[in-house]
Amino acid sequence: MIDYVTAGESHGPQLTGILTGLPAGLTIDVDAINAALAARQGGFGRGNRQQIEHDTVTVTGGLRHGVTLGSPLALTIQNRDHAHWQQIMDPVSPATPENSLRQVTRPRPGHADLVGGMKYGHRDLRNVLERSSARETAMRVALGQLCKQLLAQLDIDLIGYVQQIGPIQVPDDDSLDVAALRQAVTSNDLRIVADQQVSAIHDLITATKKAGDTLGGVIRVVATNVPAGLGSYTNWNTKLDGQLAAAVMGVNAMKGVEIGDGFAAAARYGSEVMDSIAWDATTGWSRLSNHLGGFEGGMTNGMPVIVKAAMKPIPTLYKPLQSVDIDSKVTQKASVERSDTTAIVPASIVVESVVAIELARALTATFDGSNLARLQAQVHAYRAELQVY
Repeated sequence: MIDYVTAGESHGPQLTGILTGLPAGLTIDVDAINAALAARQGGFGRGNRQQIEHDTVTVTGGLRHGVTLGSPLALTIQNRDHAHWQQIMDPVSPATPENSLRQVTRPRPGHADLVGGMKYGHRDLRNVLERSSARETAMRVALGQLCKQLLAQLDIDLIGYVQQIGPIQVPDDDSLDVAALRQAVTSNDLRIVADQQVSAIHDLITATKKAGDTLGGVIRVVATNVPAGLGSYTNWNTKLDGQLAAAVMGVNAMKGVEIGDGFAAAARYGSEVMDSIAWDATTGWSRLSNHLGGFEGGMTNGMPVIVKAAMKPIPTLYKPLQSVDIDSKVTQKASVERSDTTAIVPASIVVESVVAIELARALTATFDGSNLARLQAQVHAYRAELQVY
């Protein structure tokens, strides 16, 4: 079964990721991973660090001649900005006054700074913010894109994009055509389906930046051709929608997750929310609508999987809020670190990536994931079995 771990600090030498459970025999397209990493660095509203970093992935284990071996896949992404932080973020040299510069003692509201320092006993809150930074999500994008390539071999496709930035909701027909969505959202620097909204949102982001403030938004992920029966109703922790929600909430700044119609369903009658069942001799079982986002009883039901995420505004403000110095206990303005006005565009790629990981994890937990050809054969046979159920 697929699992992963990441390591590394925002201004440390590199990010490291290890992905286990990827089947042997999968041909990896490293260029596609790097393209996703480049897209994560883009988007209107990003800060200056993206002009320094040019993320590319290096595979250091689990791959030979471009094909997975079934052993743990090890990846690294170099932090080019580390060159400016080499003394301060040196992993092994003892602390000295010279390499202990840029200490953080004024925690930023909304960040992990204060609580992380309290929990782990750090007196320099840089020890917290370096790891809690969204810089780590670059590696989750790399790992997620590997899982997307596995899903593609199982005829599953998915896309993450932006539905709202700050107060502006983007007109969306709630399309389930992943190819059409991909074409639409990659045609602009906001990853939205409605090009006519780009100018107004640019103006909003520019005005917000001038005000020293930040913006959040809403992300939607659509995954199609996911077979029914992934996950289980038998225990709370085997429900796949719960696992997806946890993975999405684990992305920096996410404060809400919806499956299907989500919170909107709470205001409707049951007859308006439940998805009527249909059967066809050619296509098998289906639903006449998809208000439940492809899930019933914690299991996929064969309809497209729909996940939405609400991202709060980035907590680092260039007009900082009140804080208290942890050493002097004097009320002061919070520390200011280099940041973005909005990171909703890259966040849509991150959320897409963690959804891909969870779907790939569920598939490799359900079927024999040790070899790609065997996995493909089992999934194909399972789909055929479901069609005639």
